[in-house]
Amino acid sequence: MRKVPELSLLSYVHGTQNDKVKFVNDIFGGLKDYGFIILKDHTVEQKKIDRAYELVKEFFDLPLETKIKYKGNNGGQRGYTPFKTEHAKDNKNPDLKEFWHVGRELAATSAYKGVYPENVWPTEVAELKKTFIELYEAMDATSVTLLEAIGKGLDVPSDYFSNMIHDGNSIIRMIHYPPTKGQDTKNSIRAAAHEDINLITMLVGATDSGLQLLERDGTWLDVESRPGEIVVDTGDMMSRITNNVLPSTTHRVINPSDDGSARFSMPFFVHPHSNAILKCIPSCESAGGRTPQPEITAGEFLTQRLREIGLIK
Repeated sequence: MRKVPELSLLSYVHGTQNDKVKFVNDIFGGLKDYGFIILKDHTVEQKKIDRAYELVKEFFDLPLETKIKYKGNNGGQRGYTPFKTEHAKDNKNPDLKEFWHVGRELAATSAYKGVYPENVWPTEVAELKKTFIELYEAMDATSVTLLEAIGKGLDVPSDYFSNMIHDGNSIIRMIHYPPTKGQDTKNSIRAAAHEDINLITMLVGATDSGLQLLERDGTWLDVESRPGEIVVDTGDMMSRITNNVLPSTTHRVINPSDDGSARFSMPFFVHPHSNAILKCIPSCESAGGRTPQPEITAGEFLTQRLREIGLIK
């Protein structure tokens, strides 16, 4: 019976040297085999997550005419993206979801001030800005720790990933999957089969199940997590720089059996800064006899992918 591995991030943060070595081996092995792992404990305060979910529900309960005021023209990179806008790559049927993106609040001196879109904040949910800036900072700090551990498994310098994601274009996506009653559930599901664009994704809980990953034998495996856990998966950028040693695993969110129930989730997509060069890590160059993909900047790669999923023309 296959099951996504569950690991203790606190054993890496606070444990002995043996604990740290075991965590590095386990996260590397889990991501290599499944493309997913589950953190049963971590460094993000649960009260921050709980409050964020309360505010996400409050925002998505607003009338459409209110939410649409915050629709950006930046490929959905910040602010609101309406229901059935996004579709999976190579799938013309829209996903049954609406979402909101929060990015990094950059210092005025940052080289990426004016390069990344500015955040958009709804005045109707006054506490949302403060809460999500705090959650973003906590998730960002945790991503540095995770990537440090992954980097040890890849035999790169300790600051390899921290340099890559410093002032990175990471985002929190607040997602609302409304009840599916009355929708075309034959052709569309909540999130059609896809791979993530970024280095890693950290999903802090979800209010309902439905997440599945595609096994190598073509079967779908439920990714079952409990409140307080974080689901982590590797994206296309990680697959590219590791020559598919750490693959970008196809996953989806299926429709519920109860067409009257909603689902909310909050993945944190960890992106490098736009000028970061995505090139094969030396330890992975000859993996599986594969030829590494050519170098590309993270900014160019992101634009290419946003076009493929229908968020920019």
